[in-house]
Amino acid sequence: MKVVVISGSPRKNANTQIIMKYVYEYTKSKNQDTKFINLSDGQIECYRGPDEEYNQATKNAAQDITDADVWLIGSPIYNSFFSAALKNLFEYVNYKETAGKVAGMAILAAGNIGFIDVQTLITQLLSYFKVITNPKAVFLTTESITENNISEDGQTRLKEMVDETLELAKKLEN
Repeated sequence: MKVVVISGSPRKNANTQIIMKYVYEYTKSKNQDTKFINLSDGQIECYRGPDEEYNQATKNAAQDITDADVWLIGSPIYNSFFSAALKNLFEYVNYKETAGKVAGMAILAAGNIGFIDVQTLITQLLSYFKVITNPKAVFLTTESITENNISEDGQTRLKEMVDETLELAKKLEN
């Protein structure tokens, strides 16, 4: 099974990056064919249309998403929405090649507000791609991260999301 982990924050020192690197390492320990797309690397270009030429990092990210059976997506909440960088990334993905894939998500915010709204928005985006979404998202606040370490409760919930999403994908394979 091919898995892609996406850190949807464009910020260089993003807390989303911390949680999604943790998700990546945990997922890689369970499934070797796992790739990581980190939008804070700044290598994904702004989408300019289907007939434009893009850099190799952008093409690779789009191909990795298309090839993956499972998407594990992490997004911060910015102004009651998921990041524009994450939306930009999905402009490159051909919705005709994604039906039946499975996704899980982790959403990070500064406080306990807006989680359900952003989960709904990401689920709607994934629905456009005909992706089956694990209904149990992980909601974390920035308080669950101190000195680049995730709280024990946060780690447990992230692991559960990964395990449940991979299990859902396995059930759908059969």
